[in-house]
Amino acid sequence: MQPYFLPKASAALLILICTLSFSSQSQERAYMDPNLPLSERVEDLLQRMTLEEKVAQLETIWQEGKQLKNEDKEFLPEKAKEIMPLGIGHFARPSEGMSPIETLRYANAIQKWLINETRLGIPAIFHEEALHGHAATESTSFPQAIALASMWDADLVYEMYKASAREVRARGGNQALTPILDIARDPRWGRIEETMGEDPYLVTELGVAAIRGFQGEPSGPYQRLAEDRVLATLKHLTGHGQPNSGINIAPAPMGERALREIFLPPFEAAIKVANARSVMASYNEIDGVPSHANKLLLTDILRDEWGFTGTLVSDYDAIRDLKTRHSVVEDMQEAAIVSLNAGVDIEMPDRIAFPLLVDLVKAGRVEESKIDESVRRVLQHKFALGLFERPFTDEAGIAIINSSEHQALALKTAEKAIVLMKNDGILPLDINGYNKVAVIGPHADETLLGGYSGVPKRTVPILDGIRAKLEGKAQVKFSRGALITQDVNEPSDASIAAKTLSQQRWNQDQMALATPESYAGLKEEAVALAKESDISILVLGSNEGSSREAWSDKHLGDRSSLNLLGEQQALAEEIIALGKPTVIILYNGRPLTLGDKINNDAPAILEAWYLGQETGTAIANVLFGDVNPGGKLPLTFPRNVGQVPYYYNHKPSAKRGYAFSEVSPQYAFGHGLSYTTFDYNDLKIDASKAEANGKAVISMKLTNTGKHAGDEVVQLYIRDTNASTTRPVKELKGFKRVSLEAGESKRVIFELPINLLAYYDMNMNYVVDAGEIQLMLGSSSSDIRLSDSFQVKGATKVIKPEDKAFLSKVIVEQ
Repeated sequence: MQPYFLPKASAALLILICTLSFSSQSQERAYMDPNLPLSERVEDLLQRMTLEEKVAQLETIWQEGKQLKNEDKEFLPEKAKEIMPLGIGHFARPSEGMSPIETLRYANAIQKWLINETRLGIPAIFHEEALHGHAATESTSFPQAIALASMWDADLVYEMYKASAREVRARGGNQALTPILDIARDPRWGRIEETMGEDPYLVTELGVAAIRGFQGEPSGPYQRLAEDRVLATLKHLTGHGQPNSGINIAPAPMGERALREIFLPPFEAAIKVANARSVMASYNEIDGVPSHANKLLLTDILRDEWGFTGTLVSDYDAIRDLKTRHSVVEDMQEAAIVSLNAGVDIEMPDRIAFPLLVDLVKAGRVEESKIDESVRRVLQHKFALGLFERPFTDEAGIAIINSSEHQALALKTAEKAIVLMKNDGILPLDINGYNKVAVIGPHADETLLGGYSGVPKRTVPILDGIRAKLEGKAQVKFSRGALITQDVNEPSDASIAAKTLSQQRWNQDQMALATPESYAGLKEEAVALAKESDISILVLGSNEGSSREAWSDKHLGDRSSLNLLGEQQALAEEIIALGKPTVIILYNGRPLTLGDKINNDAPAILEAWYLGQETGTAIANVLFGDVNPGGKLPLTFPRNVGQVPYYYNHKPSAKRGYAFSEVSPQYAFGHGLSYTTFDYNDLKIDASKAEANGKAVISMKLTNTGKHAGDEVVQLYIRDTNASTTRPVKELKGFKRVSLEAGESKRVIFELPINLLAYYDMNMNYVVDAGEIQLMLGSSSSDIRLSDSFQVKGATKVIKPEDKAFLSKVIVEQ
C-alpha cells in the first residue's frame, strides 16, 4: 500500500507546507490567528464544532491506532478516514514498538492528516508514559521513582524530568502520564516502586519539582508551554497507595481527615504551586464511591476548592470498570454519564463509553454545555502546546534522545539514589585489595529497570560495572546462585542487546515463580565460588515479574509476603556464614524483609532499587569509594509483613507493641548512612513571628567530621502536642541535601511557615492553634540529633484556602 508520506521527507518541508496552509485558513478562521489571545481562539473554535466533533475531542485512540500503520510502520490515510473522520482528542503512546525516528514520522503523518483531511484541522495530543524517563525504545532510562525519591534532592528531580520532557517532545509527544503522587503506605502493593514514598511532605516537594521539570515554571491555563516541555498528569487522585491488603485498586480505607491531611496535599500543592495541567483519577474507591464517579473529589475539591482548570483524564479502562468491576452502573451509557458528571474530561486509552455521549445529549440525558466544558479544556491544552502553529516535530531534535548529556544525568541520579543501609567498616572497598571477586545473584548480569520502562539504547548491568572498575586489578567471576521467576516469553533482540528484559517481564501475564528444578545446583555453585573468592558481592531482591502493577486478574504483582523469593535467603545466609567479606546489594522494587541473619551478620547492605540504564557504573563507583552514598529511605522497612502497614508518622496509640516480637522497624524512614560522619550543632530558633500566616526560622550548623567528602540530608520534623485531634508522633516539614568537603561546615536555615502546621480540627476546620511545637532535626526519623520547641502565639485561627502553606524554604550558607 502506498505510504502517506515519504520516510525521507523532512519535517521542515511539512512545516513549510502546512504553515502556508494555516496562513490562508487563518484569514477566515479566527482560531487559526496566532495573534489572538488563546482564550478567544478556543471559544471561536468551540462555537464552530458540531456535537460529534466535540465528543471526538474527549476520546482517545490506542488499540485502534495499530490499524493506522502497515508492517513498515508507515501511516495509512485510508484507515484514518475510517477511524477518526471527525478528528481525535488524544493518541495513546504512539512510540510503542517504534524507534525515535519512526515515532516522529508517524506522529507527523497523523498530525498532517488531521490538519488537512478533517473539517476543522484540529491536531491531536500524543500522550506517553515517562515515570522515570520516556518509556520508549532507545530513550534514557533514569532510576525508578522510588529511587529518585531516595535522592531527597528536588533540584535533581527537576533536572531529570526536564530531560524526560525533552525526549518525549523530541519524538512528537506532548503529554506525560506522570508524576505519581500517591502516598505509599503498604509495601505489599506492587506499584510502590512507582511512588515517591510514604510521606506527604517529601512527595509534595519532589512532585512540585517534577511538574516544573515537565512543564516549566508555573503559568496560567492559557499560557504557552515551551517547545521542549510537556503537559504533566498527576496520578492517581487518590488514596491509591494504601489499598486494603496491599492489593492494587482495592478500596482505600480512610476517613476524610486522613484523606485531606495525608493523601491530598501533594496534589493540591502540584496544582496551586506548580500549576499542573492535568490530573488522572484513581482506580480505587473511597467510602464506597469509585474515584471515577466521585464528584466530591473530582469537582467539588479539585476544581471548586483548588481552582484546577486543566483536564481530568480517566485511568486506562477505569470508566468501563464502573460497570465491570465496581458494579455501580447498569451499562456503558450510565458509565459515561456518571464519569462525565463527576468531572472526567477524557476517556483513556480507548473510546468505549464516551462515544455514547452523542446520543445521550440528543436524548436529553446529558447537557451539551457539560460537553463544552470538557472540550474547552482539551482545546486549551492544544493551543497552549502550540499545536496549531507547530504541529510537526523536526527530525534534528531526536539527537537529544539518550545523548551523552542525558547519560551523564542518568549516572548522577543513580549514584545519588543509592542508600547505604548498613556498614560495619567494609565499605568503601579497596580497589587494590582483592584478587578474586565473586558477583552473585539472579539478576547481577542484567539491568533491571522497573515498571513503565522502555528498552534504552544501552544499559550497564552490575556485573559489567564491577568488571569495568576492576579491569586489570582483579579477577571477577559470576554465579547466578538463584532464580526468582521463570523466563519471559520471546525476548526481543533489542532487549538482549541492551541487557535488560524488564519490559517483557513487566508486561507478561501469568508470571510464575522459578521451580526448584530450574534452580537446582545454582546455590551450591555460588557458595563454592564464594569460598574461593576474596570477597562476595551478593545482588539480591526481586524483579519486574514479582513486583509490578496488577492490572488484571491474570497480571498480578502484589504480594502477601515481603520475603526474598527462591533460594536467595538460604544463599545469602550460607555465604555470610563463611565469614568472608560480603556486601549485599538489594535490587528491588519494594521494601523486603531480610531476616535477622542477613540484617545482623552481613557486613554491608546497600539499597539500590532500580537505578536505570547506568546501574552498574553507579554501583561500582559507590562500592569502591569514587562516590560517597548519600541517599535516604523514602519509606519504612518493616521487620516482617505482620507490621504492615508501617509508616513513621503514625499516631501516638499505634505502636504499643507486639507480644513476642519487636515493634520497631528494620530501617526507619529517612535512614541512610555515609562513608563520613556529620555533626549537628548550634541550633537556633527565631519564633518572633510564630503565629498564623507567619513563620519560625530554625537554623543549625552541619559539619563533615570525617575524612571523605559527602552529602547529608538534614531532616526537620515537628510534633504538635496541643491539637484538638490526635497528631502524628513526627511529621516531616522540611529537608535539604547538603554537600560538604571533609572538615567543612555549612549553616542550614529552615523558614518554616506556621500555616504548614495547620490541621483539621474536630469540626473539620483547617486551623493553626496556639501552643507548643516540638522540633526535631536529624539524619533520619529515628536518628534525631537536635531537639527543642517553640510556642505558636495568638488565638486559634482558621486558615483560608489561599493562605495554605505547602513547603518550607531552606537556605544553605557557608
